[in-house]
Amino acid sequence: MLWNTLNQTVELGWDFYLPVIMFVGLIALAIPVWAAIGAAAITMLLMSGDLPLSLVGESLFDGIDAFALTAVPLFILTGDVLVRAGLSRKFLDVAEALTCWAKGGFGSATVLVCGMFSAISGSDAAGAAAVGRMTIARLVESGYSRPYACALVAAGACTGILIPPSIAYIVIGLVLGISASTLFLAAVIPGLAILTAILVTNIVMNRIHAYEQGSLISFSEWFARLVASVKSGWYAFVVPGIIFYGIFSGRLTPTEAGATAVIVTIIIGFILGTLKLSDFPAMLVSSAKVNGVILPIIAFSLPLAQALAIMGVPQGFVGAATSLTDDPYLLILMMIGILIAAGCVMETTPNIVILAPILKPLADNIGMNEIQFCVMMITALGVGFITPPLGLNLFVVSGITGESILRIAARAVPFVLCMLVVVLLIAFVPAISTSLLPEIYQ
Repeated sequence: MLWNTLNQTVELGWDFYLPVIMFVGLIALAIPVWAAIGAAAITMLLMSGDLPLSLVGESLFDGIDAFALTAVPLFILTGDVLVRAGLSRKFLDVAEALTCWAKGGFGSATVLVCGMFSAISGSDAAGAAAVGRMTIARLVESGYSRPYACALVAAGACTGILIPPSIAYIVIGLVLGISASTLFLAAVIPGLAILTAILVTNIVMNRIHAYEQGSLISFSEWFARLVASVKSGWYAFVVPGIIFYGIFSGRLTPTEAGATAVIVTIIIGFILGTLKLSDFPAMLVSSAKVNGVILPIIAFSLPLAQALAIMGVPQGFVGAATSLTDDPYLLILMMIGILIAAGCVMETTPNIVILAPILKPLADNIGMNEIQFCVMMITALGVGFITPPLGLNLFVVSGITGESILRIAARAVPFVLCMLVVVLLIAFVPAISTSLLPEIYQ
């Protein structure tokens, strides 16, 4: 019904339908997302004639010629250096010391270390791979089933784009013209809420299935272990401390914070002797590969978003949605449904670049704060990381363990549900995403 109304509102023709069909077909054939988006964008521009094809190249480079995007490869590189320098192990030691007193302690530690890693890398896939290699085997030894252990890591790693600094918030800030630093500040409480929800869900599931039986220790033993772990690995927390203090104090832009974090992490690695000059080629190649996936998607998505805007699709979508219902609660639920469905079949970056300009006018129409909209959108898309058929984190943990994706996905259902609860709270309680911001944004 929504599609029919949209078609009547904008009078869409084959200059819209054929590129969309082409895009879906190319994705189904496992063509890289950036190539599918590029083909659809060029076809749409050729058929509609709305934008001279000679300007596409200029549009591609102008779109990614943004200082804010420089932060993306820097945070990716920081995460890679962190792992190779062995600092991620220190995060795990501290997380394990924090939770060793409780049943399900190592499962809780796994979730916490996912959050700690997220506060540096800004990438969910990097977190899933790094934390998965450290924890999945030990989770199985602790009594967890292998599919559930994989699902736990996949869910915890979703915080990679939800806890700042986050690549996703940098991208949506670029697309909608909002400061990444403001979005980072707004994302703190929602990101921690997602982390807490996953943590609580794991505790509940552990009690239901008795996966892990912890041993009771005295307060003095617990405190001594925590102090020892912090003392031996305090330097690992210098990196997230620099990032958070630099960005939230306003002393550093996200790009400057990323560059500082890279330098500090390298220096720590050299001091510890865990990092060598011979490690740099492999680190740079690894980070370049990840960055080489993200930037082409952004570049080719921007002309497609421009073509859709010229054709009036965003305005038509607002008219179509509001003609179905004028209830803001139902419209918010509709947006969440669209975002989760999109997150299930496509990566976050193209979803942001394509859907943000379409859904933002609808959010404005119902009076939703633009910051709240951004946080809701990123969090809803984050649910897609552990939801089939794409579920990027499911593929990552499946790849490093050999476990069936379907078996992992089945165990991930409780985590999907708990994340949905947080998405709904963000959507209907603006203070969750705006309470830390200056009054002008509230």
